[in-house]
Amino acid sequence: MAQELPVRVERKLAAILAADVAGYSRLMHHDEEATHAKLAAVLTDAVTPAISAHGGRVVKNTGDGFLADFPSAVEAVRSALQFQNRIKELTSTDAKDERIALRVGINVGDVIVEPHDIFGDGVNIAARLESIAEPGGICISAAAYEHIQGKIAAGFIDMGELSLKNIDRPVRTYAVVPHELATATAGTRSWPNSILSPLSIVVLPLANLSGDPDQDYFVDGVTESLTTDLSRIRGSLVVARNTAFSYKGKSIDIRQVGRELTVRYVLEGSVQRGGNRFRVNVQLVDAQTGNHLWAERFDKPLADLLDMQDEIVSRLANTLNAQLIAAEAERAARSLHPTALDLYFQGMARWNKRWTLENMVQARDFFERALKLDPDHVEALVGIASIDMSIAGFLLSDNVDEHFVVAERALVKASLAPHYPPAHAFLGCLQLCTNRAAQGIAECEYALTLNPNLADAHAFIGVGKIHLGRAAEAEADINEAFRLSPRDEGAHRWMCWIGFGKFVLGADDDAVVWLRRGLKANPNYPIGHFQLAAALALIGKLDEARVAAKEGLALDPSFTIRRMKNNAFSDDPMFRAAGKRSIQGMRLAGLPEG
Repeated sequence: MAQELPVRVERKLAAILAADVAGYSRLMHHDEEATHAKLAAVLTDAVTPAISAHGGRVVKNTGDGFLADFPSAVEAVRSALQFQNRIKELTSTDAKDERIALRVGINVGDVIVEPHDIFGDGVNIAARLESIAEPGGICISAAAYEHIQGKIAAGFIDMGELSLKNIDRPVRTYAVVPHELATATAGTRSWPNSILSPLSIVVLPLANLSGDPDQDYFVDGVTESLTTDLSRIRGSLVVARNTAFSYKGKSIDIRQVGRELTVRYVLEGSVQRGGNRFRVNVQLVDAQTGNHLWAERFDKPLADLLDMQDEIVSRLANTLNAQLIAAEAERAARSLHPTALDLYFQGMARWNKRWTLENMVQARDFFERALKLDPDHVEALVGIASIDMSIAGFLLSDNVDEHFVVAERALVKASLAPHYPPAHAFLGCLQLCTNRAAQGIAECEYALTLNPNLADAHAFIGVGKIHLGRAAEAEADINEAFRLSPRDEGAHRWMCWIGFGKFVLGADDDAVVWLRRGLKANPNYPIGHFQLAAALALIGKLDEARVAAKEGLALDPSFTIRRMKNNAFSDDPMFRAAGKRSIQGMRLAGLPEG
């Protein structure tokens, strides 16, 4: 019996055009019959003639849009420009909020062909490009752009490499605009009609799901306070409260909000009261793709509403700061033309991963490149200073004094920038590490007058008190940092600092507990391993101490006890006595003398 041949799948290379009506659900809700009639007229008078004239065919209609294919990318774009211009003419007399406007995405790809449909990645990418196009606009992929550049009477604005929903790889995207509107050429990262600030965000009014209108004041208060706190993030553009509240109670499309307000991120959520508890849910959404980037839930007893509001806002602001930086670092890594801010984000992402000398050097390189583009970039100045200060403070180098001098020079310059609290907080940290603890605490307290929710400043104050011989007070200050930012990237350091405070007080068993907590949170912290080794050795757990010592040396092979002896950091008798005990324990654990 002859073997049956497999059924051949028909494929072809095509230019795929996906289009839909912007705000279709809103238009239908407002007036179904009028919207239906207008869309039919647009398709008959503008779309169908343009597609036919350029050799395309409508593969299928999708209710509020359609899918078409063309044998040529040039003809697909020319067709889209033709019908978009015609639609503008046809709708010019309509009220702005009643106009039919199409969004169009075009891609070139190898697709599977069936009689009444086409399938494949090429189709999916076209559909995703359509979803991020401006109403009345056209977005095309780099694959399409390669075929049409120099052949179309239009401008092209490079939107960069974008992460599109359900598409594994970033897609380089261009907006097609008439020449008179093209304010940028290929190779820039501008958006048509709007330039997005990297940290642009709107806090939409949180929904009150409690069924109790009397709780509206609390819900609105959280929204307003969060808007204010996010505005403190330097470089952020936070949409004003009055504009954000215009969306209250409305059913919205996140991507439409992003386009209307020209923001990259949308924070939305709800508040619900049940019995004696409140639940607050929030999520951060990418306004370009609609992807959810992060979510958080707070369950709290109903006690003092205002205190609870303050805690929620402070925790959200600290967490969002880190989440936004992480998201922007990922975006910046795909940019062919990074700005100073892009490089800063990449440096921070590297800085947050591993507290080893190698990683710090890599992070520093990003900050230095940012400063070459912008010598007065305050965030990059603080970033470089933080690295030098950490290399010295965590004994990752023999040249401690040199690193402290370089760090202080950068921080003094950065602290001259008005209203940038981290510059003052890190300057304070440097001062307390260079035997000026009282001065350092005062500098951190000043940072907190600028931003009361700056968690690092509270933790630094705790460290300063250890350096002043007031270790018993340190835990309360560091716990305040945890309260404000419980999932902070620096939480492992804070735990280890509490551990060292316990060690200074002679509570070695407690010190071991806290040091282990810190290293569990982030094991890539060499000085934490060395201090744990010392504490374990002094309570007689020599085998465990030697293991801790080896783990620390795996991260920092250059560490020696000599570094500890040469850098006391404080003249306080209690602190210096703890330093001598630490050296004794490190010797017992087998760390090299140097």
